Amino acid sequence: MDLDDAYANAAHIPRAETYPPAWAAAAAGLREALTAQGRADLDLSYGPTTRQAVDLFHPEGPAKGLCIFVHGGYWLRFDKSWWSHLAAGPLARGWAVAIPSYDLCPDLRIAGITGQIARAVAAMARRVEGPLALTGHSAGGHLVARMCVPGILPGAVAARLARVVPISPVADLRPLLRTGMNDSLRLDAAAAAAESPVLMTPMPGVQVRVWVGGEERPAFLDQARWLAGAWDCPLRIAEGRHHFDVIDSLADPATAMMADLIG
Repeated sequence: MDLDDAYANAAHIPRAETYPPAWAAAAAGLREALTAQGRADLDLSYGPTTRQAVDLFHPEGPAKGLCIFVHGGYWLRFDKSWWSHLAAGPLARGWAVAIPSYDLCPDLRIAGITGQIARAVAAMARRVEGPLALTGHSAGGHLVARMCVPGILPGAVAARLARVVPISPVADLRPLLRTGMNDSLRLDAAAAAAESPVLMTPMPGVQVRVWVGGEERPAFLDQARWLAGAWDCPLRIAEGRHHFDVIDSLADPATAMMADLIG
């Protein structure tokens, strides 16, 4: 498959193997601290399978709104437990944060994952009032972009969607047809087109800002540019950041990424 290396991230990031353990440790630390403070509701179910569950974290005092982070992993790996630490930025700004898991390919196809995330967003919106801000990384960037398209979220939930920040999104799935991972994704040309945000029009009134690391693989820089161009929205390039550390800005309440996400 001639695009496997183009979409391989770990092979091109120094000491890539150290990142997942660090994510897991940081996530567990924040999750444990918030649980001890009574500010964490863990494993909230939004559907019938075990992976259809959300961790919801609360700020000190009434929430100004709800931020939802959707994880990546090419729709093939990870779950909510790896990313709790990324809630720190919005929490410090007074926002509640929800982080869902979802069923993975090949057990479920990408269109089914899109449906699960829509249900997770709706379920959490019933628990927290105020505006909704969505962000996601890589495959998660694809999934939050899909939430911007008319008809995906229930009408009352869609009306609350204020800001969406896809980070290093896979916005055009058609190139993935030429990768080995498609053995598990099980995309054909029609399914890839049907799940590609670059071929869609977002709802009016939603502020979208696309982020990508300046040191990412050319394929991911292209994907980010394609989405920003198709949706006529700003593209932010985080200089010096690669695919594994571009998300670190979510944990800091004072970053430009956080300003794009929650103002």
